[in-house]
Amino acid sequence: MRRPFVFILLLCSCLLAGAQTSVGGLKLLDVYVVPHSLSFQNTTVGGLSGIDYDAKTGLYYMISDDRSSINDARYYAAKIHIHQNKIDSVVFVKAVTLLRKNGRPYPGTKQDPHHTPDPEAMRYDPVRKQLVWSSEGERIVKGKDTVLEDPAITIIKTNGKYVDTFPLPENLKMHATEQGPRQNGVLEGMTFADNFRSLYINLEEPRYEDGARAEVTENDAWVRIYKFDVASRKNTAQYAYKLDPVAYPPLPADAFKVNGIPDILSIGNGRFIVLERSFSTGRLPCTIKIFLADTKGATDIKNNPSLKNKPAAKPVSKKLLLNMDSLNAYVDNVEGATLGPLLPNGHRSLLLVADNNFSDKEQTQFFLMEILP
Repeated sequence: MRRPFVFILLLCSCLLAGAQTSVGGLKLLDVYVVPHSLSFQNTTVGGLSGIDYDAKTGLYYMISDDRSSINDARYYAAKIHIHQNKIDSVVFVKAVTLLRKNGRPYPGTKQDPHHTPDPEAMRYDPVRKQLVWSSEGERIVKGKDTVLEDPAITIIKTNGKYVDTFPLPENLKMHATEQGPRQNGVLEGMTFADNFRSLYINLEEPRYEDGARAEVTENDAWVRIYKFDVASRKNTAQYAYKLDPVAYPPLPADAFKVNGIPDILSIGNGRFIVLERSFSTGRLPCTIKIFLADTKGATDIKNNPSLKNKPAAKPVSKKLLLNMDSLNAYVDNVEGATLGPLLPNGHRSLLLVADNNFSDKEQTQFFLMEILP
C-alpha cells in the first residue's frame, strides 16, 4: 500500500481548528467509491454522515447514521491514502460502538424509540483527545405513538465511552405542537474553531418559528448556526443563515423535496465552508453547493425567538465556491466535510463523504478536492 510523502506534513500546526485558510475556489481531483454493504468488524459500512481528520495520527473519524437498526450506533476510523492527487485507498481500521451514560449501546427504534439516536456529525478534539457527536433526536406526532426526543451534543472518549453532553438552549427542544425543530432537520453539521475553544453546530432546516422550509422558488428559509464555548459548554451566540432554493422541482410536483445544510467547516476568523444539499424526488443525484460563509459582523440572534417575525439585522454572508452539478460527475448524498493533508503543491485538500443510506441505489463516495488560494 502506497504511503505518499504528503503525510510527512501531518503534524503541521496549521491544521489546528480555526487556523487561517485562504479559499479562492475548489477543484475536484478524484472520486473514490466504497463497495456497497462492505463488511468490517461484523458491521455493515454505510450511512457515513460526518468526517473529520486528525493530522497527528492521519486517522479520519466517520460517524454512521445507522440508528442501531442494522448494527449498534457507531463510528469508524479509517486511513485515506492519497497518491499523486488521487485517493489510492480507504482502509477502515476500527468500528467503535457509541455508548450511553450507563455504558450500554443505544437501542434501536424497535427496542426504545424514545432513546434511539440519529447520529449526524462528529469532530475530533486533539486537545482533550475526545470526540463530539450530534444526534438529531426525533419528532413523531401520532397520538399514542408520539415520540419526542430532544437533539443532543455528546462528548465521548475514542473508545466510545460517554463523557458528558452540552446543555442545549430551549429553542432546540422538541414539541408536539409546531414549535422548535422540525423532524430530521435538526443538528446536522458541526465544527471546532478558535483552536478548539469554540464549537459551532447548525440546524439543517428552519425551526417552525423561524419560517418555512426551502422551496423551489426563492423564499426566506432561515437556519440557525449555534456557537458554544467548549470550556463552559454554554451556547454563547446564534446566527441566521439563509438557504438557497431547492435546486429542482420534484416529480410529481407534490413529492418530497429538501434543501438544507449537512455540514459546516471552520477555516478561521469566523469564516466557514458550508455545504448545502438539495434533493428532489424523481432525481437520484443530489445538488451540492459549497459556500464560503462569514459570521463576522453577523447579528447575534440568541435572544430572538422568531426569525419569521423579526429577521436578523445582518445574517451570515455567503459566497458560492462550487456547484457540484458542474463537475460532470455523479454526486450522491454528500453529508460530511473535512480539511485533509497538504497536497504536493502545498495547497490544502478538502475531503467530502456521501451517505449511501444503506441503499443499493446510492453510493458511499469520497471526493478529494484542492482548495485554491
